[in-house]
Amino acid sequence: MSLKSFVAFSAALTIALGSSGINAAQSFGSAKKKLEKLYRSHPEVKTFYCGCEIDWNKGTDIPNAQSCGYEPRKPITRKGNPNRRATRIEWEHVMPAYWFGRQLACWRHGGRKACHKDPVFKKIEGDMHNLFPAVGELNGDRNNFRFSELEGEPRKYGACDFEVDFKLKKAEPPPQVKGDIARVYFYMADEYDLKLSKSQKRLLEAWNKYDPVDDWERTRNKLIKSIQGNTNKFIN
Repeated sequence: MSLKSFVAFSAALTIALGSSGINAAQSFGSAKKKLEKLYRSHPEVKTFYCGCEIDWNKGTDIPNAQSCGYEPRKPITRKGNPNRRATRIEWEHVMPAYWFGRQLACWRHGGRKACHKDPVFKKIEGDMHNLFPAVGELNGDRNNFRFSELEGEPRKYGACDFEVDFKLKKAEPPPQVKGDIARVYFYMADEYDLKLSKSQKRLLEAWNKYDPVDDWERTRNKLIKSIQGNTNKFIN
């Protein structure tokens, strides 16, 4: 998309947001609170990547590592620098803010910080269809790395089948969520006119076929519609 076309798109979307009322002013923080309430009503649902049970009844939401065989990559009790993210739930942007943000004009003028007041970025950042509860350490390690297929990567998180190649800046999620990830990316690209590379599309199309839509995915989609006002049309 040319800069001129993008400016026109941004202006049109801003006007639409102001008139539609659908997720118009929903911040990332607001979206997280709404999602936590949603997930508390479905305690059977587990963390996105590792499949850990979640203890929603404490001051800080906690993943039950024993329930899924998750072992932190970094020791939790490191002297002077404890790995606190391994003991908390964080809301993961499946499509990272870096990937959608860098397609916006505000990002080119100062990155995420410069986009905080941009209404288009705010809407995309707070879209609940793109947010999932994950073990904080995995959210941090995944960073903004591209999803990929990694061969021969050693397990770094115990029984949790999540692989990260820090050198290549790539991550491979477990098989049972690959289709979910594909459908999130398709939704984000369609909803916000974001670009996916040909190689990304091929991989995601394969993942979409390999891991079909399941019952919780459909239920989650309907619940988010009741809150946010729209559905992910790639979930059927």
